[in-house]
Amino acid sequence: MEEILKVENLVKVYGEHRVVDEISFQVYKGEIFGLLGPNGAGKTTT
Repeated sequence: MEEILKVENLVKVYGEHRVVDEISFQVYKGEIFGLLGPNGAGKTTT
């Protein structure tokens, strides 16, 4: 399969808060991808 997006070890920090902690994933052509989690978990930031 053709990889169209690859994210490795993504980190996002707001002030003293690490809101995304080393997330990695790949998305392949034709695949449907979504992030699930509770409110405030960092989905939009990611």
